[in-house]
Amino acid sequence: MEESYSIFRKFSNLEQVTELRELLLEHNIESELADNVAPVDVTFSGSTVQNEIELRIKQSDFKKAEAILEKEAENIINEIDPDYYLFGFTDEELYDILLKSDEWNPFDYTLAQKLLAERGKPIDKGLLDSLKKQRLQDLSKPEGNQKPWIIAGYVFTFLGGFLGLVIGYFLWTAKKTLPNGQKVYSYAENDRKHGKYIFYISLIVAPSVLLLRAIATT
Repeated sequence: MEESYSIFRKFSNLEQVTELRELLLEHNIESELADNVAPVDVTFSGSTVQNEIELRIKQSDFKKAEAILEKEAENIINEIDPDYYLFGFTDEELYDILLKSDEWNPFDYTLAQKLLAERGKPIDKGLLDSLKKQRLQDLSKPEGNQKPWIIAGYVFTFLGGFLGLVIGYFLWTAKKTLPNGQKVYSYAENDRKHGKYIFYISLIVAPSVLLLRAIATT
């Protein structure tokens, strides 16, 4: 079975993603591009909608790709401007970069390690691996309670609207991609169960309502 591609990085312009794609290709890592059209479940979680370009690679290539980016960052780290904003970060803020490495570029992640080491703070592979593991655990947790959307889903369902079908489907099936490429469900098991119920009820009610309306107008 062919391995699927997962989101590795998101960019706001084509030039940035093209540079990274060429770098990965030099190391025999294939990739594909996709426009990030905001899904319905983004609205559920209250996130801001932004159109981005996604660069996707195979999940088995994630570690290799991360190592390539960190190596590239190390090559230019000594050329950094002394006024670079990370030099003003506290130790706590630098450790936060290490914990949330997926929210920062590889250069900042590498520089944060260097700055902490220069300040006499313990940085080793064991700590970095532990922080990445903790980050994956945090991100894999389901989104907050979706009760308002569950209520809305049932309401639209019994009103005969197809919006109930859409809400139910995304509550039931929506997934998010973790920094290591793994995909997990976005919502808690109980919320997904309600989404499934909403979807199947809508699947019966919505066509029935349309049929009744069609009969009523004839």
